[in-house]
Amino acid sequence: MEEKQTGHGCFFCAVAGPQIEAMLDHLWPEETQKHFRAARVEALKGIRSLLDARIERLSKQAPKGTKVTVE
Repeated sequence: MEEKQTGHGCFFCAVAGPQIEAMLDHLWPEETQKHFRAARVEALKGIRSLLDARIERLSKQAPKGTKVTVE
């Protein structure tokens, strides 16, 4: 197997992850691979929706503190 190092990211993302994925591609049927690929996409969409909701809530919050006029 060819090792690819992109110069950024963690070891798993750059090296181990793609190697494990290539190994599993040979073990699992194509239909199973499609299912897990779709599941990863849905999990990422769920995380995105959580982030969007948090950003929206933080954007709506009134600023804290009291304005004081200094003479």
